[in-house]
Amino acid sequence: MKDRFAGIWENWKHPDGEWVRTFAILTIPANELVGTIHDRMPAILAPAAYDRWLGTEPDPRDLLQPFPSDLMTLWPISTQVNSPANDDEHLLDEIELAKERRAGAA
Repeated sequence: MKDRFAGIWENWKHPDGEWVRTFAILTIPANELVGTIHDRMPAILAPAAYDRWLGTEPDPRDLLQPFPSDLMTLWPISTQVNSPANDDEHLLDEIELAKERRAGAA
């Protein structure tokens, strides 16, 4: 099993009668690794926490802790990921930063 982001979701009925599903991914302060590029990160839940998060417990907020840095890997990716017009699995491929900077300057 893989770790998953913590989120909240809801189904609601739009005034025009259509059912709409909305969701949000919860963010928390960044751990040491992610903190090198941003001050917050998605809340990541380990499989052992799924039942508590999805269950009826009234307050599982203690699960919203920074994920351990030593269980993560960080690598540079293309700035093309910043545009929703780009939708390709290779957007997450590791790049050489110097090459990306030259391509962006052209």
